[in-house]
Amino acid sequence: MTRTVYCQRLKKESEGLDFQMYPGELGARIYANISKEAWAQWQAKQTMLINEKRLNLMDPEARKFLEKEMIAFLFEGKDVEIEGYVPPEK
Repeated sequence: MTRTVYCQRLKKESEGLDFQMYPGELGARIYANISKEAWAQWQAKQTMLINEKRLNLMDPEARKFLEKEMIAFLFEGKDVEIEGYVPPEK
C-alpha cells in the first residue's frame, strides 16, 4: 500500500517516502512531511551542490552546510543557488 503525505515542499498530497532517508529528528520530520517527488528533487540539487562546491562529505562543516540547504529547500520553499549553473533551455 502506498503511503501519502501532505508534502511541505510541493504543497499537495503526494506519495510519501518508503522509509526514513535521513537520521534523527530531522529524518523523522522529512519522512512525515516530504514526498518522494520532493526528495528526488532535493537529491538532484544535493548532487549539484556537492559537485559545484567540491564538498567532502567526511567534513562535518560540509555536512552541516548540506543539512542547512536541505532544510531551506524542503521546508522553507527556497531553491538551491548553484553558482554558474544555467538550467538547460527547454
